[in-house]
Amino acid sequence: MGTLYYGDARAAIAIGDRELAHLRVVMISKLRRKEPFAFSWSKPASESADRSTIWVSSDTLLEFEFDEKGTPELNRQWLEHLSQAASSAAGLSLVPEPEASR
Repeated sequence: MGTLYYGDARAAIAIGDRELAHLRVVMISKLRRKEPFAFSWSKPASESADRSTIWVSSDTLLEFEFDEKGTPELNRQWLEHLSQAASSAAGLSLVPEPEASR
């Protein structure tokens, strides 16, 4: 299980390593182009809120921390889907990886 740290306070968002690797590519691509976006995720049942959303811009401090060694092979179809979502009014959210391309 990886962790995405957000902001100066290093708010921790737990995300699986494979998912985090894909999110990292999409987020860094958007930030390189100076394109801010919203990122939403579902929280574990043990937390009081069901979903959270953060605003991510080039001023945002992000750290991607992976538990597993090495980088997984990336699914281009999933990256494209996540990239399109990040550019939409609804923003980026973690959706299941398409099985056919895995």
